[in-house]
Amino acid sequence: MSPDEYCQQKAAQSGSSFYYSFLFLPQARRRAITALYAFCREVDDVVDESTDDMVARSKLGWWRKEVQAMLANQPTHPVTKALLPHMAEYQLEGAHLLAIIDGMEMDLNQTRYLDFNALQKYCWHVAGVVGILSASIFGITNPQTREFAEKLGLAFQMTNIIRDVGEDARKGRIYLPVNELQQFNVTAADILNARHSAQFETLMQFQYERAQKLYEEAFALLPPEDRKAQRTGLIMAAIYRALLVEIQRDGFHVLNQRISLTPIRKLWLAWKTYVRG
Repeated sequence: MSPDEYCQQKAAQSGSSFYYSFLFLPQARRRAITALYAFCREVDDVVDESTDDMVARSKLGWWRKEVQAMLANQPTHPVTKALLPHMAEYQLEGAHLLAIIDGMEMDLNQTRYLDFNALQKYCWHVAGVVGILSASIFGITNPQTREFAEKLGLAFQMTNIIRDVGEDARKGRIYLPVNELQQFNVTAADILNARHSAQFETLMQFQYERAQKLYEEAFALLPPEDRKAQRTGLIMAAIYRALLVEIQRDGFHVLNQRISLTPIRKLWLAWKTYVRG
């Protein structure tokens, strides 16, 4: 299996909404974004699949060394071998890849965030940076497009947090800010024990409205001259916003189930957004 085939398989197996948006890219850019996505999956899986924090830290340390090896033109892993040819072509920064790894390590260091400002720092590492790297691959002519991509990454991450409240709680993690739980009279024990309530729905409606505002703020930042190049990001946004609306329609019953869109609906949204341009 070639490095590109390895990354393609990694992306396809995930079933992620992102995969559907990649389908409409030219081949070279599709290879690049698939390699970047595979890198993100690899380092994310280190934390999600490890039951021993020391083992996870050791593996993340290995990935840091592997990124440095790739920057020195000596990659050893299929993902870094696939990513290397695109680093210079799309002006991707090694520091951003290392920042993603730092974000994964944050999950080993803390399971709560005091307020939204603290949560935003985490989101920048695991999503904002990914947005910037992705936008660079899609094509940027106006520097403001990076601000669009960073904000869109935050919107995606907040959507993930809303969707995964129950799943994260089963891992002992609560990303919803502590002060907001207090504001809406929801306790950490309510979340950890999957106690759905009217207070929880009000808390989640607050999160929903903030996420929708983040999408609007992101779109307002996208310069018209880069809109066509950034269609892949807009496809992702269409799928994620549809998911967000679906979660709200379901009454935010996310503590005991994972709400998702069907593959055919994701493909339809991707095609419709692409055609709209």
